Amino acid sequence: MNDSLENSVILFIDIINDFNFDGSKKLLKHTKAILPHLRKLKEFGRKNNIPIIYVNDHYGFWQADFHKIIAHCENEFSKDIISGLRPDDDDYFLMKPQHSAFFQTPLHSLLNELNRTHLIMAGIAGDICILFTAKDAYMYRYSMHVPDNCMASEEQDGNEYALYLMRTVMEAKTNPI
Repeated sequence: MNDSLENSVILFIDIINDFNFDGSKKLLKHTKAILPHLRKLKEFGRKNNIPIIYVNDHYGFWQADFHKIIAHCENEFSKDIISGLRPDDDDYFLMKPQHSAFFQTPLHSLLNELNRTHLIMAGIAGDICILFTAKDAYMYRYSMHVPDNCMASEEQDGNEYALYLMRTVMEAKTNPI
């Protein structure tokens, strides 16, 4: 597959998050560590006219309105992350019901419409939602780049193992941005 910039999209997965669940303190700490890299990736996308697609948990709001999700998720824990990575009005925003950004979402159709087959994936949690998305992307034959400095999980070991699987099984590039 062609992994040129003209053929790429950036997927931010679950980056709008309330960090209000068991294990969220660890995930928040690791997410804050990658925040400068996530901002750099978003800026890179803007400068290179790469479509940016946010795929996010719905938090019970099924209208796919990122303003509602942000209003629900923004709190003392998440405000720095959300303010630095808030979707722009021309970004795409999709809701997902479960772990994979492909499962019961229009992502595959949107990528076809945009004529893009290379995914640059970033966000949280790397060992769950990004890993499941990468598995589905591999099955759909997308090429992938999952920068290791743009993905966080609750446990560092789980994050590293997910990157290992994406690199060795799903043929994703994982070098940092």
